[in-house]
Amino acid sequence: MQVPPPDHNQTGTAVCLAPGLNRIVAPNPSTLTLHGTNTYIIGTEHLTVIDPGPDSAEHLDALLGFMAGRPVARIILTHSHIDHSGLAPALALATGAPLCAFGASDAGLTPVMQEALVRGGLGDQTGIDPTFQPDVLLRHGDRLETDMHPLRVLHTPGHMGNHISLMWGDMGFCGDHIMGWSSTIISPPYGDLGSYMASCDVLLAQNATRLFAGHGAPIDSPNTRIAELVAHRKQRGHDILTACTEPMTARDLAHIVYTDIPPPLIPAATRNVLAHLIDHLGAGELTIDGPLTDTVKFAPAQHKTQEATLS
Repeated sequence: MQVPPPDHNQTGTAVCLAPGLNRIVAPNPSTLTLHGTNTYIIGTEHLTVIDPGPDSAEHLDALLGFMAGRPVARIILTHSHIDHSGLAPALALATGAPLCAFGASDAGLTPVMQEALVRGGLGDQTGIDPTFQPDVLLRHGDRLETDMHPLRVLHTPGHMGNHISLMWGDMGFCGDHIMGWSSTIISPPYGDLGSYMASCDVLLAQNATRLFAGHGAPIDSPNTRIAELVAHRKQRGHDILTACTEPMTARDLAHIVYTDIPPPLIPAATRNVLAHLIDHLGAGELTIDGPLTDTVKFAPAQHKTQEATLS
């Protein structure tokens, strides 16, 4: 079977990426979603949907039109940001398929981030789907049968605690963990830098030949791209630590470190900086005076005036 070259900018139309794999891009383009959220449909007779996308009647019509009444075995969420999960209830209702995911939006968090979530103070969490509840819980190593290759579940927290990736033969679906056109946002407390880096190691160990991301084109040299992103994160962490020479907030440091991005992206950059600062705090390289919030000032450990605390 000859697969036609895909148009990665096209929304609303099914594009064949591999035998038994089609993708429909949702109509939600933005600086953070590129052309829109990628919804993947596996199978020919019994379908599996990965990431339904945003709550959009137009996108629902496009998905149901492509399905043409074929049975849907399951709807899988890589994670519960609303640009991936918003359409899930409507699609489940229309198809009768169960929603499968690692858990609700607060699942899979580290103890530190669980505590921070309960305490509050880490800022706006726009984009989190607070009501998402899966019908079926997926766990690392689970195997799901499809018309084609089976899917193997990998728990890959970092972008969110409940984030999963899926291996499909020698190819994989990586949600928002790895993208070819951008690095992902890690926004505490749902995002965690240490978890993200560990999950990169999990994906590297798969030696995938191709990764299908939540936004943008497929990644044809996955391990090269993962290594680039790991190196980028390590360099960014070094730059942030070097720039933090006196008590400064995450936003202060974002303006210093992110000098090559448009001003509208500074809030997103600030979330990434906060993730790095929390990581440095946990390593004992930085300190804070008082409880951890998104406006607290971080300082080099030698400036410590009282015991740093996450409580």
